[in-house]
Amino acid sequence: MADSITLSALNSLPRQTRRRDLVKHMQRYPSLWVGGGVLVIFSLMILFASFITVHDPIKQNVAMRLKPPSAEHIFGTDELGRDLFSRVLHGGRVSLPAALIVVLISLSVGGLLGALAGFFGGLVDDLIMRLADVTLAFPAVVLALAISALLGPSLNNAILAACAVLWPEYARLIRSQVIVARTFEYVTAARSLGRREAGILLRHVLPNTWTPLIIKAALDVGGIILLVSALSFIGLGVTPPTAEWGSMVALGRTKFYQWWVATFPGLAILVSIMACNLISEGLRNWLDPRT
Repeated sequence: MADSITLSALNSLPRQTRRRDLVKHMQRYPSLWVGGGVLVIFSLMILFASFITVHDPIKQNVAMRLKPPSAEHIFGTDELGRDLFSRVLHGGRVSLPAALIVVLISLSVGGLLGALAGFFGGLVDDLIMRLADVTLAFPAVVLALAISALLGPSLNNAILAACAVLWPEYARLIRSQVIVARTFEYVTAARSLGRREAGILLRHVLPNTWTPLIIKAALDVGGIILLVSALSFIGLGVTPPTAEWGSMVALGRTKFYQWWVATFPGLAILVSIMACNLISEGLRNWLDPRT
């Protein structure tokens, strides 16, 4: 009887330890958990928007135009009688995936070019960095506006414009990391063993340079949400009648007394950006070797 009690107690120890470690981790990095929780809940609501909402996001009902929030329309209706709650949730299906796509493309392209520039140096470094310097010489928003205006209003063009202004930041960041990492002793040891330069870069240098890139990527998701919304706000992003947060705010910018038209999509942008910023701060505190 005593042996069975002892065995059950021993079996429960790992579970208690894991629970205690989880609570300690949550207390140590609250911003990571709060931001991640908010973003997960928000993402689930957007993913299952078709099941949560009962109104079509693009169906017009002029008889119900500019109705304030009520039990039937939680966020009210816009000037065409469309349900704002449904449009806010479906608009997230545009803004959040677009931001993730931009960050992934910029991280991949900028990371590859920056790694090549930092590792090989010389002419490769000069060509890539001068191209990055020319791009960074222009304000990011102004350059994105110019590219979007040149290509025409559409979501794909807005994504392309955002990628064009974001990749140099990743290139410069990873270049600085690679320049430091290539002088470490394990890189010299790999060369002495006859490893190829490309293999050293991929297997030994890059895995030790990803921490600041991950932190920046989490922060940039919120920034790209704001940039895509800004392009849609001035008519250079998503075209009507597709629901998108920036274009929804634009429709309500002149309706002072119908405050709900611009308030709720604006809050969606605000909550998304704050969640991304909290995640970035939590990742920085978690991955920082000094902490």
